[in-house]
Amino acid sequence: MVTGANRGIGLGLVKEFIKNKEIRHVIATARDPDNASKLKDIGDSRLRIVKLDVTCDDSIQNAYKEVEKIVGDKGLTVLLNNAGAFVKYSTKWGHNRADIIKNFNINTASVAVITQVFLPLLRKAAEHGNSDEFSLDRSAIINISSGLGSIANNTTGSGEMGTLAYRISKSALNSLMKTIAVDLEPEHILVASFCPGWVQTDMGGPNAHLTIDQSVTQLLKSFSQLNKNHHGGYFNKELEPIPY
Repeated sequence: MVTGANRGIGLGLVKEFIKNKEIRHVIATARDPDNASKLKDIGDSRLRIVKLDVTCDDSIQNAYKEVEKIVGDKGLTVLLNNAGAFVKYSTKWGHNRADIIKNFNINTASVAVITQVFLPLLRKAAEHGNSDEFSLDRSAIINISSGLGSIANNTTGSGEMGTLAYRISKSALNSLMKTIAVDLEPEHILVASFCPGWVQTDMGGPNAHLTIDQSVTQLLKSFSQLNKNHHGGYFNKELEPIPY
């Protein structure tokens, strides 16, 4: 299941997952499925588009019920938290609490709630796994984070783009997922976070270094290599560790 899948990296990830004929269901969420034309154009019977507003708890619960019907007793093998927002904020500009909160609400709080709500389905998948090993084939929570979430690597501050609120929301996401990784380690549910690189999306802009295809192709290669050694980690798209 990929959140925020109607465009950008989320859409690209869905297209990559669909290429794997062994996958029974690819669940793509969008706030407005009726207008998710690019998802509909994929035209694969294994693709299920589910309505999900990540900021609305009722919507999250409704999405859970719909996904539960799709996956049944086998559970949800992968929860890929991709939905995100970048609302500009800088110490050089006037203060605006709402802009800070919007970044945290979508990039951190929503991920926390979605992960908790969908845990029962991830646990079902783990119980039905053929192996006890940490892997994408058993049960996994994958998060699209950002290199800007690294506190250790922060040398540019808010920058010209006004990344302050986005930075701290992604740092919080990394902390959230490290904590969840510790909590879920006894259940062997894999948790890992990734920076997809600077990608040509609505958020990344046309001058970004990577196309969506370049980013997601490499991400899928890295996802397939995940094991216990990567549990709770924070990586770039090549599976190289990023310092927290």
